[in-house]
Amino acid sequence: MPDRVVVLPGPGQVAVRREEPLPAGDRQVRVRTRYSGISAGTELSYVKGTNPYLSARFDGELGLFLDDVPATRYPLDRLGYMEVAEVVESRSPVVAEGATVAMAYGHRTGYCADPLVDRIVPLPSELDPLLGIFVAHMGPICANGLLHAAADLYGPDVRSLGDGVRGRRVAVTGAGVVALLTALFARHHGAASVVVVDPTPERRAVAAALGLDTLDPGAGDAAVVLKTRWRHASDDRGADVVFQCRGQASALHVALRLLRPQGTVVDLAFYQDGADAVRLGEEFHHNGLTVRCAQIGRVPRGLSSVWDRERLSAETVALLTAYGAGLRRHLVSAVVPFDEAPTVLAEMAARRRHELQVVLAC
Repeated sequence: MPDRVVVLPGPGQVAVRREEPLPAGDRQVRVRTRYSGISAGTELSYVKGTNPYLSARFDGELGLFLDDVPATRYPLDRLGYMEVAEVVESRSPVVAEGATVAMAYGHRTGYCADPLVDRIVPLPSELDPLLGIFVAHMGPICANGLLHAAADLYGPDVRSLGDGVRGRRVAVTGAGVVALLTALFARHHGAASVVVVDPTPERRAVAAALGLDTLDPGAGDAAVVLKTRWRHASDDRGADVVFQCRGQASALHVALRLLRPQGTVVDLAFYQDGADAVRLGEEFHHNGLTVRCAQIGRVPRGLSSVWDRERLSAETVALLTAYGAGLRRHLVSAVVPFDEAPTVLAEMAARRRHELQVVLAC
């Protein structure tokens, strides 16, 4: 039976292509996809044609984006990074046939994996396999945000993912998948208070259903509310740490205003349109604040030997085990057949359809 693959022939064009499946080679495994999650940020930027890799390349040695040659060109045939699969053939001692695993290989119904190249994360039998879409990549992104908050306090001497939030007052700007998982991570690891700030009523409702406190920045000045509520001293008010998870410059501006003096924004957002509205001459300057970027390509300096991607995935499994029922009910907003991917992606990119987390079922 042919594999089906979601492809992008060009911006705004989404299709499903059929391919003959490849057998597993020596020491490889072949998997059959059960679920594939859609990322409403990164993926849609490719559908819309706004991803920076379409017009530039990132030079890893220099750490610079250079506009001499695009890193990615259409057609694209690897879209997505949130897969759950069953191992149907194994020629590797690492993974047994029949195992359910989390991986990141894009929207396709079948895949041949090399355990030396591909991350293959076995899922425990007690975990709802649909929630496994968060284990290989999305959950570690959020866990890495907490790790950066911990490193901000303890440098390389981080012992627990909760070291940066335990007993502290935490704000999260945004209420998408990354924001809500990050907020739950903070609560799970002992934050004294966690407040989610987002302008969308439907997303605040999901946060509330997950047991999180929320604020509507459109109903009043969220910074005034939190700085009135969270007092450290007469001239020291606000969040100890803010996790910025909304890819808009205005959200980063809100995050800076929520912080106490000398506080830190841990930024997990992807700013496709730049950040022209960030006003660095105001709270950022006068309160001596810090913006610390956390993205899954790097853990904090000095921690890579201990806090690797496998450990972040294990932390994700623990979170999903603790909050699985609520996440399945409230965070996953739609489960649709795999072949509906072109319609769903096109509608989401055009903002005709609004979803928190869509899952393609194979």
